[in-house]
Amino acid sequence: MLILGIDTAIRCTGYGLVSYGAGSVKIIDCGVIKNKPSASHSECLRRIGGGIRELAENFKPEAAAIESAFYFKNVKTSMILSYARGAIMLVLAEKSIPVFAYAPRKAKMAVCGNGASSKTAVASILASILGIDTREIPLDSTDAIAIAMCHGQMAGSPGSEYILKQL
Repeated sequence: MLILGIDTAIRCTGYGLVSYGAGSVKIIDCGVIKNKPSASHSECLRRIGGGIRELAENFKPEAAAIESAFYFKNVKTSMILSYARGAIMLVLAEKSIPVFAYAPRKAKMAVCGNGASSKTAVASILASILGIDTREIPLDSTDAIAIAMCHGQMAGSPGSEYILKQL
């Protein structure tokens, strides 16, 4: 199963395309969609949507996994993150790619065994599991890979059709 993992943010959205099969995990592509701090929100959303559209068209993932919404003390920050999630979900819906959401703690638990792991710990564990050098991969990308791997684990577990909730 080819899964597109996405770590959503307005200025730097991480992505990771993971091939997840019976006993094997392989990274196909990963990176970030960066936006300048001076760019307007609408320009950032256009670029994020365009980047996700390009990934969907080039790789044709079977599913996408994104971080679930979580609460910030700052309502404005929550709203801005929701804009980015909405732009991503719109593009994926247009491409008929099912979207699943996972709490950041659940993705970290799936990779590290500890939901409170730091971004650097996630990268380190991924380097060990996948035999890759994560020093050249942005932390937002390694988080996206972890989200994709979390979905791969969940989708491959017995009874998953009863526990997976598509957005």
